[in-house]
Amino acid sequence: MKNAIELVKKIQAIAFAGLEYTDNDFDRERYGELKVLSQALLAELSDTQVEKIKNLFANEIGYQTPKVDVRAVVFKNEEILLVKEKIDGKWSIPGGWADVGLSPSEIAIKEAKEEAGADVMPVRVLAVIDKLKHDYPLSPFHTYKIFILCDLKNSSLSPGTETTEVNFFKRETLPSLSATRITAAQIRMLFHLWENPDEPVVFD
Repeated sequence: MKNAIELVKKIQAIAFAGLEYTDNDFDRERYGELKVLSQALLAELSDTQVEKIKNLFANEIGYQTPKVDVRAVVFKNEEILLVKEKIDGKWSIPGGWADVGLSPSEIAIKEAKEEAGADVMPVRVLAVIDKLKHDYPLSPFHTYKIFILCDLKNSSLSPGTETTEVNFFKRETLPSLSATRITAAQIRMLFHLWENPDEPVVFD
């Protein structure tokens, strides 16, 4: 199933690129059909309404590139900062989609403040990974995740509009995780990188 969905996503990317670069009306019609068919297939394979798939890509134009998800990684007393997501009631590292006009470190600062009430100072990149190469659930988007280690500058934390709780957890007592955003394996990786600052950035 995973391979089939990834093939359909590649077909859709070809359709978007064709619509962006072709000057031929005949080709434009065919690429348009390919786009419609690929979204119908993606809806079928993911058991999602086709209108929802269309809406996800409604603002996507031109050559398709991976989306970027930035996470602010904060440790204190051998524990990692997590927030409880309002959308699914499970826990994740503060973060979200990269915003146009902001650098990765600026996004980490913004997301930590908005989701956890945390004032942070980005220190270094711990990892840049492709979700396809790790144990994440299927997604309609091809996503790169950037994990940025941050120092915490304040002690009073509070949830934001997209979160309901904020807390620190030991690696042995993690709560139920929001699997599309973070996995237990990724958190173990982040603990290891934090404890071994001389190790290189993890990528792919």
